[in-house]
Amino acid sequence: QVQLVESGGGLVQAGGSLRLSCAASGRTFSSYGMGWFRQAPGKEREFVAGINWSGRNIRYADSVKGRFTISRDNAKNTVYLQMNSLKPEDTAVYYCAADDDMPTAVLILATSYDYWGQGTQVTVSS
Repeated sequence: QVQLVESGGGLVQAGGSLRLSCAASGRTFSSYGMGWFRQAPGKEREFVAGINWSGRNIRYADSVKGRFTISRDNAKNTVYLQMNSLKPEDTAVYYCAADDDMPTAVLILATSYDYWGQGTQVTVSS
């Protein structure tokens, strides 16, 4: 089992940047594929970005491609989401998630992930 704790959220103006971190503890971090999801009020949780165990396989949602970058440091048991050129529509609670069933793949469905963090709020003002 793994425990996930997100940090780095906050309030930023449109066009600004934030870097989210997700620290993992428990089982070997490199055993997991990782994902970032977000959920805005009244909306379903949606996939943002995912990275496989080695970091060689990465996928992004079309809405963030070219603006967000996911990365991981297995030595630090941490996955990151660098968010640039933020827009008001990026406002949401951001969650990191871990999957240990298919760590070589990048999974885009929330139901595919086994473990979740508590979330961190990102608010982008216009």
